[in-house]
Amino acid sequence: MPQYIFVYLGGEYPSNPEEGQKHFTKYQQWLSSLGDAVISPAIPFKDTHTVQPNGSSGIGSTTAMSGLSIIKLPSMADAVKAGESCPFLEINGTLEISEMIEMSSQTH
Repeated sequence: MPQYIFVYLGGEYPSNPEEGQKHFTKYQQWLSSLGDAVISPAIPFKDTHTVQPNGSSGIGSTTAMSGLSIIKLPSMADAVKAGESCPFLEINGTLEISEMIEMSSQTH
């Protein structure tokens, strides 16, 4: 069954700890609703640095990517449907969903 990466972009930070907990609870409920389809529930990012083609680097992200999840579903349509109910959208975040391609593990 295909695996999909859900990339979390942007989003607003909660205005207080109570709002943060409320959002976290909704997110946990959303993941629970997906059941065994969830391969990796949430990988949040911090301390992002960007390396440019010329070798220079700097603090920050050029894409506003804040985390990812990996979810196994039968089709892209199912993945998009799951994404449409993600509470990350409620905090003005955007999801990018991509099918992951399995690379051959053969060595040369």
